[in-house]
Amino acid sequence: MVKENYLAQFYGKSQNYTDIPNKWYKEYDVKKGLRNEDGTGVRVGLTRVADVVGYEETKEGIQAIPGRLLYRGIDVLDLVKGKRGSHFGYEEVCFLLLFGYLPKKAELEKFCNVLRMCYTIPDDFVEMNLLRLPGKNLMNKLQDAVLTLYNYDDDPDNTGVYQTLVKGVNLVAKLPSIACYAYQSKVHYYDRESLFIHYANPEYSIAENFLSLLRKDQKFTTKEASLLDTILMLHADHGGGNNSTFTNVVIASTGTDIYSTMCGGIGSLKGPATAAPISRLPR
Repeated sequence: MVKENYLAQFYGKSQNYTDIPNKWYKEYDVKKGLRNEDGTGVRVGLTRVADVVGYEETKEGIQAIPGRLLYRGIDVLDLVKGKRGSHFGYEEVCFLLLFGYLPKKAELEKFCNVLRMCYTIPDDFVEMNLLRLPGKNLMNKLQDAVLTLYNYDDDPDNTGVYQTLVKGVNLVAKLPSIACYAYQSKVHYYDRESLFIHYANPEYSIAENFLSLLRKDQKFTTKEASLLDTILMLHADHGGGNNSTFTNVVIASTGTDIYSTMCGGIGSLKGPATAAPISRLPR
């Protein structure tokens, strides 16, 4: 306690030496995070993958407009309305974001099959990293789990484009189960609730598996699965982008492995505040 009191005193005194007046940000045109002073985003890159439009610049200044989320130039509302199959909207969006075009029915089914083959998580991974080491915070546990998956990869430092794609698809398929297992472990050890662990069903979509893994009886309705599928579609990507996407780009630019990159993005996503830089190409 004495040490903490001293630290508090030192910290209070330090404000006289470390505080930076707000006026200096404007005087030297320094950005606070990824925001301009008027609240607009800072341009940090260009992308054709995804875009978030929530305002427009007019002669009168910045004007808010009905928000739009675009994936490869396609309004996400159109993607939601045109969902094919039962609950494969999220998988279809993943295909669109990764490969640049909407898949035909046969292509989507093949892609879904690839994801299904990647659902399985090694038993010792679940036991050693999730059940024996429960996390107090799910986001931190997801970071830990993603970094641990590095050790299960035969060639984790291969950053070739195709190899990175394969690793990324594997993460897309596994993370829903890992998130559910991390949650079950947390509520068991910290909230003193019953523990139950289900296996992912290879016949289910990612949205359906989320619901099945979270519930003791594994039951869910078609409407519930469709709603969750839509929510996943809306969270699939946010351009160049929001804070976590930007963090991914920064870390990946060093040439590091995808597991380290994703871990950084998750850490950024955990924060209560985000900032979205402008990163769109003219249409």
